[in-house]
Amino acid sequence: MTTNNKSINKTAEMTKMALMVAMNCISAYIIIPLPFSLSPIALQTLIVNLTGYVLNVKQAFMTMLVYILVGLAGVPVFTGGTGGPGKLFGPTGGYIIGFLFTAVFLAATRGEKYSFKRYALLGCAVGIPIIYLFGFLQLKFVTGMPWDKAFMTGVLPFIPLDIVKCMGAAFLAGPIHRIFDHK
Repeated sequence: MTTNNKSINKTAEMTKMALMVAMNCISAYIIIPLPFSLSPIALQTLIVNLTGYVLNVKQAFMTMLVYILVGLAGVPVFTGGTGGPGKLFGPTGGYIIGFLFTAVFLAATRGEKYSFKRYALLGCAVGIPIIYLFGFLQLKFVTGMPWDKAFMTGVLPFIPLDIVKCMGAAFLAGPIHRIFDHK
């Protein structure tokens, strides 16, 4: 591989990562508040899954880490235009931590070749539950609410739309792979 090709590949990698960080930041503003929950429905789960589907493990990790660090620094990139340590370590911050683990898991297990069925299954069966696990546990322990209430307000209402968002991310990953991975 020539130096020019390496430079082009590095530029493509950095572009994909920057786009995923930007899309995650923007998706945090696309929310549907739920009056009975501390967390709104957000478009972010689509972008987190998409990050895992289109980036390799290292890129997915770095992309989500940059997003978290930018928000931790106080830039309003978390759900609903919030930021800072209070959000990350507050009742709903576990979902944000779950984003990191989900994107890395999906990148590590998605396989070498695009498959809508495999991507959708991984996202719905494992990726979203990882986000729920981190979010649910932090919600429960920070607020002290009972286990059943934490589940009823922090997991259950999100399942139907998260399934749709997993399917959407799996679908979008195909064209993105074709655009960036043409050789």
